[in-house]
Amino acid sequence: MSPFLQRSLAVAAVAWRVLHKPMFLLLGAIAGFLVPYTIVLNGRVRERFGDLVFSVPTRVYARPLRLAPGEPMNADALELELAFAGYTNDGQGRLPGTWNKNGGRYDIASRGYAGPDGGELPRRVELTLAHGQIATLRDLTAERPLRETHLDPARIATLYGAAQEERQVVRLDAVPPLLLTGLQAVEDRDFKYHHGIDVGAILRAALANLRAGHVVQGGSTLTQQLVRNLFLDRSQNLVRKLNEALLSVLIEANYSKSRILEAYVNEVFLGQQGAQAVHGFAAASQFYFGRPLQALRPQEIALLVGLVQGPSYYDPRRYPQRALARRNLALQEFFDTGLIDAAELKQAQAAPLGVTPRPQLPANRFPAFMDLVRAQLQNDFDEQALRGGGLSVFTTLDPAAQLYTERAIEETLEGMGKRGAALQAAAVVTDADSGSVLAVAGSRDPGDPGFNRALMARRPIGSLVKPFVYLVALAQPQRYSLASLLSDTPVSLRQPDGREWSPQNDDHEIHGDVPLVEALAQSMNLATVHLGLDIGVGRVKALLESLGLRDVNPNPSLLLGAIDLSPLQVAQIYQYLAAGGHALPLLAVRGVMDAQGRAIKRYEVKPGEGEYHQAVQLVTYAMQQVAVSGTASVLADSSLAWLHAAGKTGTSDSQRDSWFAGFTGDRLAVAWVGRDDNKTTGLWGATGGLRVWQRLFQRLPTRPLSTDPGPGLEFAWIDPKSGHRTDQVCPDARQLPFVAGYVPQDEEHCFWQELKSIFGGSGGEGAPPQPAAGQP
Repeated sequence: MSPFLQRSLAVAAVAWRVLHKPMFLLLGAIAGFLVPYTIVLNGRVRERFGDLVFSVPTRVYARPLRLAPGEPMNADALELELAFAGYTNDGQGRLPGTWNKNGGRYDIASRGYAGPDGGELPRRVELTLAHGQIATLRDLTAERPLRETHLDPARIATLYGAAQEERQVVRLDAVPPLLLTGLQAVEDRDFKYHHGIDVGAILRAALANLRAGHVVQGGSTLTQQLVRNLFLDRSQNLVRKLNEALLSVLIEANYSKSRILEAYVNEVFLGQQGAQAVHGFAAASQFYFGRPLQALRPQEIALLVGLVQGPSYYDPRRYPQRALARRNLALQEFFDTGLIDAAELKQAQAAPLGVTPRPQLPANRFPAFMDLVRAQLQNDFDEQALRGGGLSVFTTLDPAAQLYTERAIEETLEGMGKRGAALQAAAVVTDADSGSVLAVAGSRDPGDPGFNRALMARRPIGSLVKPFVYLVALAQPQRYSLASLLSDTPVSLRQPDGREWSPQNDDHEIHGDVPLVEALAQSMNLATVHLGLDIGVGRVKALLESLGLRDVNPNPSLLLGAIDLSPLQVAQIYQYLAAGGHALPLLAVRGVMDAQGRAIKRYEVKPGEGEYHQAVQLVTYAMQQVAVSGTASVLADSSLAWLHAAGKTGTSDSQRDSWFAGFTGDRLAVAWVGRDDNKTTGLWGATGGLRVWQRLFQRLPTRPLSTDPGPGLEFAWIDPKSGHRTDQVCPDARQLPFVAGYVPQDEEHCFWQELKSIFGGSGGEGAPPQPAAGQP
């Protein structure tokens, strides 16, 4: 043995005698701490990972867009709907979520959806537009005509819980294989073989980063990255690193690789929009591309995989060049590991990034409509269940109707100049047949989450009440018809407080005896009061309360609109008229699905038999005359004449409130314009609310209202001065509908007028011979 070795052994022996006790004590202390600490961490892993529940927000959707031949639609509305739903015009319309236009033809690739009423699979369709409607509809895959289809509903709001995390949980078998293998190729090639940490990968990354002079490669395994998201903060110190390694080993010891990978693809952080963090590849696919994960192409998968290293640094919207380089690097890794071939690599690297211009996480843009949604849901779901509960709420909102309503209010008020600056407005739009609420605007500022005037502002409705006064009368066909003469003469009544109530017409004129249809069309106050007193104010009160109003005051002033209602309440009572005599509750929610896609609540309306159908038809006819020759005659003189709309203007005392309620064949809209301080506006119903309604329907796809009053009615020619039947050729003769069997029996002919019509007029050629002078 050499002297050097002998000396070394001697030194080691001395050191062992001196240090072995402290070393055993140190190792014992470490073991005494590490073993219990590991047991505690293992319990934490089992508790957090074993029953892993991700924070998933509740998503709120608009209604699916129905496409069918004959459905009202124009190019602007269709393209607005597509844009709002996150569809992209890529010039081809082949990938889900894309479309292409060629003249009046649209090729649309839908994404499919599941809803409380079922849903639809993705499909490619071709439709053509003509004359304000869908002319043809075809399935491009099956090459056959379609009777109808639906586009997936646009997402309009998100209700987050305590964690502001956007996530869509997917099972591993629903993830594209290329994403799973590509993720491992780029981030953790030895994922299948290591036990949580990979020393070789750490050394390779350190060498690569040293050569590049900056971080180009990470050495963390997918398991370590998952641990950071689930258990640790973002601090950088030795204790955190040791915890990360230990937790990674414990997760690998307790759970399968597939379970770990599934957790990773749902948890990984991939982007940010405001306060909302985007977690998981499924949510990131919608966020960046507006398409489901299964519809992504290799270059898009590569971009998402590349973002794992730094979603902010490689943000494709803010730093497209960085993102492109990172994506192409990921594609190269795909190629190097045999996941794609050379042709696929070349094609994918040449493709643009393809991200949507705006993030597909919609801000809660429609606070007024969402107030109504919450009000409907509160009977079945508390606020905690809605926020972060992973629910899907399917509403009735029509994005085009909503945006056009907002635009109509904005343009109307701006068009009034200085006067308009002090005004506020609100509007409600519904489906005339079903009572579905399509749009709600609660302010001139559509994004204002403050006071919702559509739901909360209760204002005097003025003459909007009159159709219901006339409805009560016309429900008694043995007493009243559209030809009945009403007395438009002064009236004075003593109020309970002793004061006299002496209403006047807006034009301050006395019109004498006028036909009922004319009294409503011209909104005559005195004729309406006489009629209301005759039929009984109590009956009008009872009708309004049967339509959902409460505690209606039966004061005679009710007959002229002395009742405070919100625009939503006005829409509720006018829905009865628009639906032809069916009392339909207004609904904003169609159904709710849980996080597993099961329908847990449906909201359906089953209309009853209805009542007063003929009376409603007669009132509707009279309201159409409002828009032809009455207080809303501007409609007949405009481009909207073809709609044959039925409507009613309303103005409260001193012109503080301007209203218009009107409906077409399939849409009802109520508009209010006024001031929050209740000062006079200087507006009539026709110069405020009606203008909002006009601007809305100049854009909104809709059907005209039929001019045929419908079954159970018959027409007759009437002399408006007497209310008796007369002949068509008589001066001022007017054709009116009557309940069958109740046409006036009294007749009043005009013999000389008939002769004059036959022979061409008095004293002219063909006129009857005149007696000679002095002859009888």
